[in-house]
Amino acid sequence: MTKMQTTPATAADPTVAAGTAQFLTPVAIGLQALAVNGKQAHWNVRGANFIAIHELLDTIVDHAQDSADLAAERIVALGLPIDARLTTIAAKAPRSQVPAGFTQWEDMIRGVIADMDAVLVDVKAAIDGLDEIDLASQDIVLAIRESLDKDRWFLFAHLAE
Repeated sequence: MTKMQTTPATAADPTVAAGTAQFLTPVAIGLQALAVNGKQAHWNVRGANFIAIHELLDTIVDHAQDSADLAAERIVALGLPIDARLTTIAAKAPRSQVPAGFTQWEDMIRGVIADMDAVLVDVKAAIDGLDEIDLASQDIVLAIRESLDKDRWFLFAHLAE
């Protein structure tokens, strides 16, 4: 049996790949941070709406991880590596607003929403920046925004009067 070796190739121009990575990397890192901090919120939420919020936070964590994977895999598909190690995420992600310990559900939701809003800043910047660089990557970020907007709405609905 003969082993076939191939070199991964991408059709992306190196300048396009670098420009795309510039916008997608903060999105991937922010989403990874959201997943970790969302799990923190999931474990420590308290109060009358516990089970609903607890389960919703698991869904939000899953969506954040899936979206981070989309962004990171697009960078890799274009031929560049991504550094999303925990130390990198801790150094580059915005400071989380999710409290460290047991927290009433209203305050926990506000913290998670604030974290989502921080990610959405990078998502919006990526949407705008990728419009001139890579429309396929922009489509990925548009899907990520749709997911984040929906999850944010589901959380916010618990606070709305």
